Amino acid sequence: MRKYLFSILLMLLASCVVASPTPSPTPMQPQAQTSAPPRVLAVESFLADIAQNVAGDRLTVETLIPLGVDPHAYQPTPRDAAKVADCNVLILNGAGLEAFLDPLLSNASGQLVITASAGLTPRPDPQGEHPEGDPHFWLDPNNVIQYVENIRVGLSQVDPDGAAVYAANAAAYAEQLKALDQWITQQVANVQPERRLLVTNHESLGYFADRYGFTVVGAVIPSVSTDASPTAQQMADLITQIKATGAPAIFLEMGANPQLAQQIAAETGVKVVTDLYTHSLSAPDGPAPTYVDMLKYNVSQIVAGCRS
Repeated sequence: MRKYLFSILLMLLASCVVASPTPSPTPMQPQAQTSAPPRVLAVESFLADIAQNVAGDRLTVETLIPLGVDPHAYQPTPRDAAKVADCNVLILNGAGLEAFLDPLLSNASGQLVITASAGLTPRPDPQGEHPEGDPHFWLDPNNVIQYVENIRVGLSQVDPDGAAVYAANAAAYAEQLKALDQWITQQVANVQPERRLLVTNHESLGYFADRYGFTVVGAVIPSVSTDASPTAQQMADLITQIKATGAPAIFLEMGANPQLAQQIAAETGVKVVTDLYTHSLSAPDGPAPTYVDMLKYNVSQIVAGCRS
């Protein structure tokens, strides 16, 4: 009897196990569809820094031309062509500075090209060699406020979801640029007006001079491009101008060949300042790792050179 009851109990347990419903799998939540962020490439390092301030943490801005390299004389490599072809957004200065890009852009398609200087009126090239005029807008920070606006519009076009972020970043950076302009004005006030005289390697500081009350006496290379070469007569004329005006120094960009400047200095008795950062930022541990740092460093060098 006990054996019979035990058998019935086993049958009941078995039926309970079979009847127990199998739990259904938890439905997987659909994953959000995330696309890769736009690839943004700026031609010059100072332009990449300006654009990164607008992009903030939302995008990464890469640089085409290596640090310390003059864009006037840059020769693109096959790797540069691949970078241009692969980017979604290309930011260039414009006004003829990046003529080397023309063949790269002719073979590329689909990129949004942002011309940072669009909307600004260029100064004429003193020698008339470049119909686009003087491309060195960025050496006046007030012009860079227009760069920031053009970059904001372009990034918002390619990434509409980030438009509010770009607008906020652009507004904050524009305030930094206004503060930089005020700081430069204060520093330049320490130089007597009659000593605000600039002799440069080439015609690069025109916008800076116009804004802050300097006079450009002349340039070793009398052109907005470093590709040009001075004639003997132009060298003689510059020596005459330096002697007549009492210009205190010749200011050269980093990487410029100082040989001609040193010849002129020997004839006139002026000094040569050889380390302005005008077309490129410095390395991160150098004196000009950002655009704002670059202008502050240059202004400090110019003020010191003109006062001594």
